[in-house]
Amino acid sequence: MRWNKKYDYPTSSRATEDGIRRYVLGEAKLPSVTSILDATKSEEDKAALANWRERTGHKEAEAITKAASSRGSQMHSYLESFLLGRENLSFFEDNEQYKKMAKEIIDKGLTNRLEEIYGVECTMHYPEKYAGTADCIGVYEGKETIIDFKQSNKPKKAEYIDSWFLQTAAYSLAHNVVYNSNINACVILVCTVDNLFQEFKIQGPELITYQNLFLGRLKKFNEMNNLFY
Repeated sequence: MRWNKKYDYPTSSRATEDGIRRYVLGEAKLPSVTSILDATKSEEDKAALANWRERTGHKEAEAITKAASSRGSQMHSYLESFLLGRENLSFFEDNEQYKKMAKEIIDKGLTNRLEEIYGVECTMHYPEKYAGTADCIGVYEGKETIIDFKQSNKPKKAEYIDSWFLQTAAYSLAHNVVYNSNINACVILVCTVDNLFQEFKIQGPELITYQNLFLGRLKKFNEMNNLFY
């Protein structure tokens, strides 16, 4: 893995207004990709989440959600440190769960596959429309790619992670619009709490489909909030 600062990614701050997370870039305040997706979930998805909370118990469900969020944040932090060259693999030798999960992603998802790194924790924005943070951008198996890191309590199936595909597709679209780039693949690298590694990829026509689906969700979000661009 070598660094290639091919693109100049902007810095941003974040703010929450009316319950919507926004990125502040200069004078612009753009809704985050995750806020857009959360606000436009299908009724089926909302019902499934509500049913899970009911079955699990609201207190237990809240504890599970907080633990997963904390574990994910810690795993991302270690992966970021590794990619920035601040730590080497010996850093992961202890038995803390999120470190072992990060090492699985490095060993099975990044080593000998991620060829160039353009940036990590990069702010992506589509002017006047939306913004978000991509975990990593670079050349992955020969293609300019958006790379996203996820943790999970259990193995995932592709048909259940549409929101992840939509999220990375939104980043790829923004990158191509702003930088006139040719990102035509998105890779999601997942590790479960049992250290099972999974990889999911969308590329070519399938990626274009997800980009268009996200734009549909953005239109719905703007209509819900009486926003017109």
